Amino acid sequence: MKFTNKRSAALAALAVTIALTIAGCSSGSSDNGSTSSSTGGSGSGGDISVVMLPKNLGNPYFDTSTKGAKAATAEFGGTFSEVGPDTGTPDAQVPFINTAAQQGTKALIVSANDPKAICDALNEARQAGTKVVTFDSDTDPTCRDLFINQATAEGIAKVQIDMIAQQIGDAGEVAILSASANATNQNAWIELMKKDLADNHPNIKLVDTVYGDDDDQTSFDKTAALLQSHPNLKGIISPTTVGIAAAARYLSTSDSKGKVALTGLGTPNQMRSFVTDGTVTEFALWNPEDLGFLAAYAADALVSGKITGKEGDSFTAGKLGDFKVGADATVLLGDPFKFNKDNIADFNF
Repeated sequence: MKFTNKRSAALAALAVTIALTIAGCSSGSSDNGSTSSSTGGSGSGGDISVVMLPKNLGNPYFDTSTKGAKAATAEFGGTFSEVGPDTGTPDAQVPFINTAAQQGTKALIVSANDPKAICDALNEARQAGTKVVTFDSDTDPTCRDLFINQATAEGIAKVQIDMIAQQIGDAGEVAILSASANATNQNAWIELMKKDLADNHPNIKLVDTVYGDDDDQTSFDKTAALLQSHPNLKGIISPTTVGIAAAARYLSTSDSKGKVALTGLGTPNQMRSFVTDGTVTEFALWNPEDLGFLAAYAADALVSGKITGKEGDSFTAGKLGDFKVGADATVLLGDPFKFNKDNIADFNF
């Protein structure tokens, strides 16, 4: 996301909030991988139950977006819980969707592991009266009521290509370390990155695309394999927070440090040490806490009838201000933001 003066102030306040509250945030875990926590209040939202279903639990990116959704739910006076699988496989989210619907959940916020695999379950939940908001990674539009988009796919693809091109002198071999092969958002970004390379960077050759499944060790191993398979590799793009951190961890202690550029999408807290030690020059992201915050307020607006999800609908999302529903029932958070040694110390998420 692009931080204007208004959003810079909001982010500064957010950083202080996270620093003060992170030690007090906890959740319990059960054998099936689900976690839950609830909050309520006396806001204007009434008794609106919100369930957050990320791709998988234990992912720092989704931990941060969940904090935002929980904070928003407390503001409008609903109840909040988080559930999810331990691994981000296509069908792993289905049981959690079914349970939420059976429990009469008013709003379900989902980051989809697959655009179609969970559609039947989501539509059954909708038929039972649950409003479905996707965020981060969308389903087919017929399976949900609203999609909260962190940034346009074109903007996310372009910022990553721009960064790698600058870092390798706009020439040489590059590879992509993605999340799962079925991830809707990853695949959309990758196709657009390929197009940007073909149209605007003829001297950069994409030699491989591999998948770390948003698992730290798998992504670490895939990075090692990329460097072994492609000895002339000059850069790696990892459009996933787990992947870029794992790749940076490998590069930081390898002979390729300083020789192979790494960029993509990461969080400042994950990447700070790698920027400081010179492993990574620059990377990008939006604010995932704002993304979760916006998704929860959008869910509240749907449940309360303030919006229906049609193009042109508008609603207010607390401190983030006013938003309008665009085409295909999509709400846009903002533009990606670049983090580097000059600004990374200013952020805490």
